[in-house]
Amino acid sequence: MKKGLSVLLILSTIGTTVANAVEYSANIGWASEYLYRGIPQNDSSASFGFDAEHEGFYAGTWAADVGQGAEVDLYFGYTGEVRDFTYGIGATGYFYTDDFDDTYKELNLSLGYEFITADVAIGTWDGFDAPTRDYTFLSITAEHAGFYITGGSFSQDFDGEYLEFGYGTEIATVDVGISWVYGTSKLLGGNSDNTIILTVGKGFSFSKQ
Repeated sequence: MKKGLSVLLILSTIGTTVANAVEYSANIGWASEYLYRGIPQNDSSASFGFDAEHEGFYAGTWAADVGQGAEVDLYFGYTGEVRDFTYGIGATGYFYTDDFDDTYKELNLSLGYEFITADVAIGTWDGFDAPTRDYTFLSITAEHAGFYITGGSFSQDFDGEYLEFGYGTEIATVDVGISWVYGTSKLLGGNSDNTIILTVGKGFSFSKQ
C-alpha cells in the first residue's frame, strides 16, 4: 500500500508540474472585413480563440462570424528554432456551423530565417456533394518593426493569388492594425479587388507564475 501510494504521489506531482508548465491564453478580436488568404469571408467579423502551449507544442481553437453561421478552427503542432532559423509542423481543420462552406483539412509547414517566413499548407476541401478537391497554398511573409508584407498563391485544384501589406501595434494593451489586401482568388466568390481592413484585438494569459 505504501509503495502504491508513493507511486500515485509521484505521478500526481509530475502531472501537476506539467499542468503548471502549460501556458494558456485566449484572444478576442474584430475586423472591419474578414479576408483569409485574400478570399472574402464576411464584413465586420468578431472572433475569439483559446490556446495551450508547452515547450514548443501547441493546440488551440479559433472561431469567427462568417455571416451565415460561424467558422470554427481546430489546430495543433510544434514550433522550434535553431540559431536564426525557426520551423514548424502542424495540422488545421476548418469547420462551419452552416452551409457557408464545407470542411478543409490541412498539413501546415513553416520555415523562417530572421524576419522572413515561408508557410506551406497542403490540404483537401470536402466540396459538399462534389468530389474532394486538393490544394497547396504557399505564402512568404517579411516583418520589421510592426510592418509586414505577405504574398500567397494557390495551386492544384484551387487558383488565385493575393498580396497583403499592413502594420500592427499595441495601444493601451489593445492590439490594433491596418492592412491593404489585393486578392485574385476565385474561390468562394473572390475576385480581383483592393480592400482596406482595420482590426482590434486583445490577448489574455492564464499561465501560472
